[in-house]
Amino acid sequence: MKIKNVLISQPQPENDKSPYSELIKQFNLDICFRKFIKVESVGAREFRRNRIQIPDYTAVMFTSRHAVDHFFSLCEELRVQVSDQMKYFCTSEAIALYLQKYVQFRKRKIFFGKSHFSDLIDVIKKQKGEKFLFACAENHKKDIPQMLRQHKIQFKAAPIYRTVSEDVTDLDIDHYDMLVFFSPFGIKSLKQNFPDFKQEDCVIATFGKATTKAAEKEGFKVGITAPTKTAPSMIMAIQEFLEDQKKTKSRG
Repeated sequence: MKIKNVLISQPQPENDKSPYSELIKQFNLDICFRKFIKVESVGAREFRRNRIQIPDYTAVMFTSRHAVDHFFSLCEELRVQVSDQMKYFCTSEAIALYLQKYVQFRKRKIFFGKSHFSDLIDVIKKQKGEKFLFACAENHKKDIPQMLRQHKIQFKAAPIYRTVSEDVTDLDIDHYDMLVFFSPFGIKSLKQNFPDFKQEDCVIATFGKATTKAAEKEGFKVGITAPTKTAPSMIMAIQEFLEDQKKTKSRG
């Protein structure tokens, strides 16, 4: 089957310098970009049900920019004044720098790791006496709380945002020869928007083991996976697949 129409479950790139541009030229593809998921706040009313009082905590842990945005947005909605003495622990320098949008950047109050939460554990353990709040997604992975408990770090998980499906029912899903997903939530959105979708000859590409597992759990056959040793990015994985398809066709 020749691949022509490809649906990427991500936002439209802001300019023509998208890394997908080369794929389009090389294989004469028609690529459509469309978000399948969105992030929304849990809201003040729902947050209050957790009986978490933000002023009771002296340190906050962030693993994404979404967490930063929704934390300060929630504080504003709750009319909570975040203390100037609050300490912030971020999984990366990029997230730490992003905090400048909301607080004055002072290294003595903002700590960050290289890219993984495990990088922060030793730093957090040195902050004895702090009361930690883990600002997280409602449907967050359990590995971070497990890691904190393992190191006997006292904390409270505070779900402040969630990932939900976008309405993409206006799409003609059967028009596409390939569907590309980057998270289990994207697979969930596909099922919610198109409950009668039949894969048939459509190639499904997934990024990450969790996404692949979610697709297979729904009964889909995954034709392209990334990252791999030879294809660390989704673009490279698609390129490999299309090149192999081209070679097979020429041999036939």
